[in-house]
Order: sequence, then C-alpha cells, then structure tokens
Amino acid sequence: MSTRRAIEGGDIPAAIGPYSPAISWGGLLFCAGQIALDPATGELVDGEVGEQTEACLDNLQAVCTAAGTSLAQALRTTIYVTDMSAFGAVNDSYATFFAGLGGALPARATVGVAALPRGAQVEIDAIVALGAA
Repeated sequence: MSTRRAIEGGDIPAAIGPYSPAISWGGLLFCAGQIALDPATGELVDGEVGEQTEACLDNLQAVCTAAGTSLAQALRTTIYVTDMSAFGAVNDSYATFFAGLGGALPARATVGVAALPRGAQVEIDAIVALGAA
C-alpha cells in the first residue's frame, strides 16, 4: 500500500495558505500550483509574464527535486494566466524550460483566470512521475 507523504523544505517557497507544496502517493507527485515567489524572500518576482513563468517552473523543479524527481518526468501541467494575450510569452518561456530538460513534453491545459494570489500573472501546477520512466 502506498503512503501519502507531504513534500516540503529545500528551495521550495513557503506555502501561502493551508496546503502542502506537493503530495506523493502511488508513484506520482501531485504538485500544488506555484506562482513566481522568490524562495529566499517569499516576495513575488518582479517581471514580465515570461520571467514569472520561468520562476514558476523553477519553483516546481525545486518541489520535484525535494521529492527525488524532476520536471523532466512531468505527465501533466496546468497553466493559469490572468491575461490570455500573454499566451505567446508564456509558451516561449515554457518551451525553453522544457527544451532544456529533453524528452517528451507533458500534456497541458491553459486556463484564463480573473486573478491569482499576490497579483501574480501566471501559476503552474503539475503531476509528475516519481522515479525513472
């Protein structure tokens, strides 16, 4: 039987609510949405949506590292963006990040939302395989 385990610590930004940054269970890692928080200060990264996208992905990578995996093992991501006209910039940063990891891109959904915590422009969550494929 699998054990449900919270993933915390490392270079993961502190949660800004009553939730775990990720939960591992049954060979999968369920990552909470990450906004562009600087892990050292807890403040939102000041920058364009592309820079915030990179910071979200860096934070997700930190969650994966703390769990013993990598975003290279991501099965699915969801992107939440406050301005769908920024879709191209988000895509560019996302593509560059995943190109650096190699392998197949995860399945993905993108959702336009009215607002995100702390005034972020983008938030990304993920479901990631634990261990090697």
